[in-house]
Amino acid sequence: METAFTPWASLGGGALIGLAAVLLMALHGRILGATGILGGLLRFDDAADWSLRAAIIAGMAAGPLVWLLVAGAMPVIDLPVPTWGVVLGGLIVGLGVSYGGGCTSGHGVCGNARFSRRSLVATVSFMATAIATVFVIRHVLGGW
Repeated sequence: METAFTPWASLGGGALIGLAAVLLMALHGRILGATGILGGLLRFDDAADWSLRAAIIAGMAAGPLVWLLVAGAMPVIDLPVPTWGVVLGGLIVGLGVSYGGGCTSGHGVCGNARFSRRSLVATVSFMATAIATVFVIRHVLGGW
């Protein structure tokens, strides 16, 4: 199993996420935690808050369409795992988010930028888990 090394695409994507996080904080005083934003769509008590959350999620979902306009073709998405693996992984991440008090974008991008000790511990935890998971899948189980 080979992983494509894409430094320029990764740098561009990281810069856009960072810019979005800075703008959301500067303009709205909000932390860009994707799962918290998504979860807030289930509450309808504040119309302005709900509209902001919906706009952020719509912007995330529109990313491939923007790529289509820029590149002239939809991005290729090649998942090296079966659909049930993606669903199971999503459920496990959802559990981790609820126990960890936030997601990777909230802790890793915004929390660490604010020098939050809780975010530093969370980031080290999920990075170590990701490294261990990749090692086990690729070198112990032999890949999928």
